[in-house]
Amino acid sequence: MTSAQQQPPGQSAEDLLWARDLLINPRAGRRRLVGADLREALVDLHDFWLAGHAARAGLTGSVGCALVAVGALGRRELVPYSDLDLVLVHEGTDGVGDMAERLWYPLWNAGIGLDHSVRTVRESLRVAADDLRAALGLLEVRFIAGDAEVAERLASTAKQAWRASARGRIDELATAAEERWARGGEVAQRAEPDIKHGRGGLRDVQLLDALATAQLVDRPGPDVAEARTLLLDVRTELRRVVGRARDIVRAQDGDEVAVSLGMGDRFELAGALSSAGRSITYALDVAIRTVRASVPRRALGLRRGPVRKPLAEGVVLHGTEVALARDADPARDPALLLRLAAAAARANAPVAAGTMARLAERAPELRKPWPRPALDALFSLLAAGPGLVDVVEAFDRTGLWGRLFPEWGAVRDLPPRDSIHLWTVDRHLVQTTVQAASLATTVQRPDLLLLGALLHDIGKGRDTDHSVVGAALAAQIGARVGLPEEDVATLSALVRHHLLLPHTATRRDVNDPATVLRVTETLGGERVLLDLLYALTESDSKATGPGVWTPWRASLVAELVESCRAVLAGEPPHAPDPLDDDQLALADTVAKSGRPGVLIAGVAQAATITMAAADRSGLLARAAGVLALNSLDVHAATMGSHGGVAVDVFRVSPRFGDLPDPALLREQLARAVDGSLPLAAKLDAKERDYAGSAGEPARPRVLWFDDEATGAVVLELRASDRIGLLYRVASALEASQADVRWARLATPGATVVASFCLTSGGLPDLPADLRRRIESSVLAAAG
Repeated sequence: MTSAQQQPPGQSAEDLLWARDLLINPRAGRRRLVGADLREALVDLHDFWLAGHAARAGLTGSVGCALVAVGALGRRELVPYSDLDLVLVHEGTDGVGDMAERLWYPLWNAGIGLDHSVRTVRESLRVAADDLRAALGLLEVRFIAGDAEVAERLASTAKQAWRASARGRIDELATAAEERWARGGEVAQRAEPDIKHGRGGLRDVQLLDALATAQLVDRPGPDVAEARTLLLDVRTELRRVVGRARDIVRAQDGDEVAVSLGMGDRFELAGALSSAGRSITYALDVAIRTVRASVPRRALGLRRGPVRKPLAEGVVLHGTEVALARDADPARDPALLLRLAAAAARANAPVAAGTMARLAERAPELRKPWPRPALDALFSLLAAGPGLVDVVEAFDRTGLWGRLFPEWGAVRDLPPRDSIHLWTVDRHLVQTTVQAASLATTVQRPDLLLLGALLHDIGKGRDTDHSVVGAALAAQIGARVGLPEEDVATLSALVRHHLLLPHTATRRDVNDPATVLRVTETLGGERVLLDLLYALTESDSKATGPGVWTPWRASLVAELVESCRAVLAGEPPHAPDPLDDDQLALADTVAKSGRPGVLIAGVAQAATITMAAADRSGLLARAAGVLALNSLDVHAATMGSHGGVAVDVFRVSPRFGDLPDPALLREQLARAVDGSLPLAAKLDAKERDYAGSAGEPARPRVLWFDDEATGAVVLELRASDRIGLLYRVASALEASQADVRWARLATPGATVVASFCLTSGGLPDLPADLRRRIESSVLAAAG
């Protein structure tokens, strides 16, 4: 009989789970606890149960042995579905191993997460000396049951040992934190922040507590306390909402968490989390720098103070921090603020807290237009590369960045609308500028590229087209910082059209002369603007998130730009690529054998699959269905023919895994063509099995474009992405007797923009009644 089976009714670990779940999700009619009330109730429940469980395990009255909690339970910050961190501390007590088994096994059997150890006080201190995490955990010791004196001895000696060693472990602590931040990202500016492990998260609050316990810094101020409470409340509600342990706030859970905490929506929640993360990050950065600066200089073999190394006029590197020179006066030198920012970014060194306070107090607002030294310093700052990120964050936290760019307030902490974005909008702008700095040598005007990168999404956060709003704001900023009128016009156009190249390349035929002429006319024939947009497109894509600047997207944009350059140089647009020799040979083989054929070329993330069969209506839909069955995302499709054989060329990438075997695709295509493969039923089953639940899908929409393809019209479908969408829409188009020349599919997040170049009966225009029938069929297929 197990220990759990021996428990009296109502006292087993299963009863603990039942009571815990009832607190988290009470029955109808019962008040639901939120935030601190729920955490306090969970702590009291576990304390009560563990004390009773310890008594049944024989710990009550035991001398020299105690059960203590560390971690979340030790801090009284227990959130739903947290593991229990327990230590059985003893002084060589006989039978402690048997007692530990009686304590742990019922919890294991019930499936309760448990991190446990059995140690003497001396063993605990020895482990803490080598394991930083263990040392920090012992600072949270809280007595549960047994001999309270032993628990107090462990707590007090652990704190004494930490105070004696903490100063010498500051580098170890900082390195461990940096490694964790590399995995967890930043709370302040991630679109989906990790509120426990991320930079500015709850782990960092614990580090601040540890440094204060060591008496190296003061206790965190009220701003950090408020941030801590918010993060704990969000973590508590997040776990209740998702029904399991999770610390990353995803967009799909944000609204429910926000409403539970009395906020309007996930965007308000994201702003509050960003502010909290900034407060914690700043406090910890200052704390670590303070401790490092206070290391006794004799211990380092030094007698004099830190060396002051000049970085720029009025700016020095004082030790490891950037500071103002002794005779520098921000009030009399309007460019000093930006000069210091640029020097700090180039040196990749933090600005001293005292210097930031002095700049915030003394630096004047720059008058319009900015003096030339200030503008030069701005461009130097934007060209600094990765060091720009921390400088902008420091300046923004103290109000200095908003003083330079008042328009920044609308995008500060603004979460993105699309799930493909990794960062908040303000951080995305800075990351784009960092990426643009690496491309500065590829353009004639690197200054406009850098400023355009910083401002390209400045119009977001409003209800109108952010490119239009952003262009007006960019013109306003350009004039204020002192750009000449012609440069202001170029900057404004750069922001206005920053989506032109990626949207055109992924939604239209880049080899169609009509496509190329439309782009060059939109840019007013400006080669400089074209090159700036090309560099900004790459920078923007790379700063959006991993997997956005794919080889496929890069090649399409490059092909479009080269065609536009040719037109601007007076040359004709590049002709469409004909079928290559291998594709022609495939068509000849199919013509002779009468059996469909398949050819795969390229690598997984930029593969070309050619599917050929006897020319007949419906090949596009059948081929697309076969590709969808094999979890291939289609990015582009071009319809061609040779010798009575239809040749459809697809640009694809696997949704996961590797490319399928050509023989498998060939066999499935043959069955799809002869009707023995039930594509619709199989795709429906695949969608049910793999699509998951993403909430209410967006309503599909169809747009028509009459002048964006030579001798044809373009239908653009905007809809929620789903498995087999191209198959369903192509089937609808073919049933409507529309001929498809090419198709392009772009998938920004959970939506898809699918463009189809259409004719009917060889005519370049489609009558209104035919358009209505096509539109109705396409919307039904996409719904």
